[in-house]
Amino acid sequence: MRQDIPFREAFRYWLKLGFISFGGPAGQIAMMHKDIVEKKKWVSDNHFLQALNFCMLLPGPEAQQLAVYIGWLMHRTWGGIVAGTLFVLPSVFILWGLSWMYASFGNIPAVSALFYGLKPAVVAIVAEAVIRIGRKSIKNEALAALAASAFIGIYILDVPFPVIVFAAGTIGYLGGVYSPKWFVVLKPRQAPEGQDAQGGYPAADAGRPRWPRAFKVTGVCLTMWALPVAVLGAWFGWDSIFVDIGVLFSKAAVVTFGGAYAVLSYVGQQAVEHYGWIRQEQMMDGLALAETTPGPLIMVNQFVGYVAAYNNTCGLTPGVAGAVGGLLTTWVTFLPSFLFVLLLAPFIERLRGNARLGAALSAITAAVVGVVLNLGVNFTRHAVVSDAGGLDLFAVAAAAAAFLGMQFLKWPMLPVIAGSACAGYLWKAVLLM
Repeated sequence: MRQDIPFREAFRYWLKLGFISFGGPAGQIAMMHKDIVEKKKWVSDNHFLQALNFCMLLPGPEAQQLAVYIGWLMHRTWGGIVAGTLFVLPSVFILWGLSWMYASFGNIPAVSALFYGLKPAVVAIVAEAVIRIGRKSIKNEALAALAASAFIGIYILDVPFPVIVFAAGTIGYLGGVYSPKWFVVLKPRQAPEGQDAQGGYPAADAGRPRWPRAFKVTGVCLTMWALPVAVLGAWFGWDSIFVDIGVLFSKAAVVTFGGAYAVLSYVGQQAVEHYGWIRQEQMMDGLALAETTPGPLIMVNQFVGYVAAYNNTCGLTPGVAGAVGGLLTTWVTFLPSFLFVLLLAPFIERLRGNARLGAALSAITAAVVGVVLNLGVNFTRHAVVSDAGGLDLFAVAAAAAAFLGMQFLKWPMLPVIAGSACAGYLWKAVLLM
């Protein structure tokens, strides 16, 4: 990892990323890889992928956790806090406004048309992510077979994500012991000049794990995690909706492995069926808003919390209750990610030189390609199939144009996103209205 990265430059990048990180976890990981590894060369490709592997093992939003990890690599604790916060902060305010508009005024055709145009760009971003990450991580036939098996397992057989990751890691570890030529894909003599044997750039202090720091991080994060729920419980009562929101989304943050879609399945079941806070169609509307706004897809949690509190005000005005519910949801959803990464990252870095662990992580990386492909296929199906069940020709054409432009003409991502949104607006709001 480079040691000459000014904090101010990193701050500007994370702030920019927060505004343009469309495309769900696959698209966001693709953006970070393209910018941080290929353009800015802040982190080596191998180091990036190993960080991604670790984040994929954690419950919660892997893209935001990856931002925290890379921010920590570059500027330690404050770097991780700034990266993780700025990654989600713009989407907090954007989705807050959209949730207020939705709860107060319902669907607005012009806004829906703009969001409609974003989906083809997201399809293209995800497709490029699969290709880019696949090229970097699938080094041979054994890893390609793992990627294909992971895709079949999660897409066709509905195998839980943690099972896929555990199986891939086990295969990789055993492969590193008994058949290292297939799984130890970066040997010491292959490391480029200036990098370590694992393809990373040595850090000044190597993020050495220290138990006093670990206890301090744990204590501070747990206190900050519980404090808002405790204050709202003491104010509005321990049976208020705010306490229920804090408890539900705290549980979701620590028990749902497998990324955003696993979290959404659990939250949807609880919010719709158990608590009855929102209807199933409202849950889908929230998912659509989250998919077409920057930031992690799990920001749909904020929408759920907003609508739930908007309809159960605890004596507040609906708008104020919704804001409190939405912001509380966001707080307890993302704070655990800071705890997990800031606590465990130094220990993970300490293990990076272990060849067998590297083989296990290489296998997990290959499996992640299959998982990202699954996300891409699911999102593409939702984007290009119209509400009537037929093929949406505009979405197909726009997605193809965006993909070809980025892949072969090197179109920048931000103009592609903006252009696709405008094209969708014109198509939906002018030609079809």
